[in-house]
Amino acid sequence: MKITVQTLMKLAQEGQKITMLTCYDASFAATLDEAGVETLLVGDSLGMVMQGADSTLPVTLEDMAYHVRCVARGARNALIIGDMPFGSYQESPQQAFASAAKLMQAGAHMVKLEGGAFMADTTRFLVERGIPVCSHIGLTPQYVNTFGGYRVQGKSEDDAARIRADARALADAGASMVLMECVPAALAGAITAELPVPTIGIGAGPEVSGQVLVIYDMLGVYPGKKARFVKNFMPEAGSIAGAVKAYVHAVKNGSFPAAEHCF
Repeated sequence: MKITVQTLMKLAQEGQKITMLTCYDASFAATLDEAGVETLLVGDSLGMVMQGADSTLPVTLEDMAYHVRCVARGARNALIIGDMPFGSYQESPQQAFASAAKLMQAGAHMVKLEGGAFMADTTRFLVERGIPVCSHIGLTPQYVNTFGGYRVQGKSEDDAARIRADARALADAGASMVLMECVPAALAGAITAELPVPTIGIGAGPEVSGQVLVIYDMLGVYPGKKARFVKNFMPEAGSIAGAVKAYVHAVKNGSFPAAEHCF
């Protein structure tokens, strides 16, 4: 069954968890699609896990369009989300539309923008022109130099209130989905209860509409220290296809994320 924005909304309304993994090529796209992963995020995380950069900032729009095309060739049913890379959308809504159009033409069904309420006008501009938007709040990796590192967001009352206001403003602007990264589980749950659209969490606890992980993290491939919210599904599964199916099952039945994966 072809997954659409309406499919994701229905899943969230029925209390069924949405599954998402990052994906960068046709072979993985076919594997994830076969396992029933509803949404494939062609993330600018490819800058770190594929290109070896120390952040997502060097990734270009051309990089993203290339990988979206690859994923689109491998996926038959999943909804494909293309990440808007650093510098491709912050200047103006018009710049964002031109960039988003390239990703949609490459095969994306939705684009993802980092940033809070200040991105509401850009979000509305895109949505009004036929481009579904996934908003990304909390820890936004393109702002790593502003944050001073990859830190949990929303721990203070003021910061939590700001993130809640961001989520409401973006949903009001027409975002089809809100992704929250590295925020306390209680905050993510409260935001999910307030919004009319699905929420996706990564390091945001279990009380969200769905979960996302970087595919290389959940397969135990990416070197270095693992983030608290990461679980390696490979040891028990024994194969890539098995690990992906185990991830889908764990998200669907609520066993992932567990308490040790939350803030």
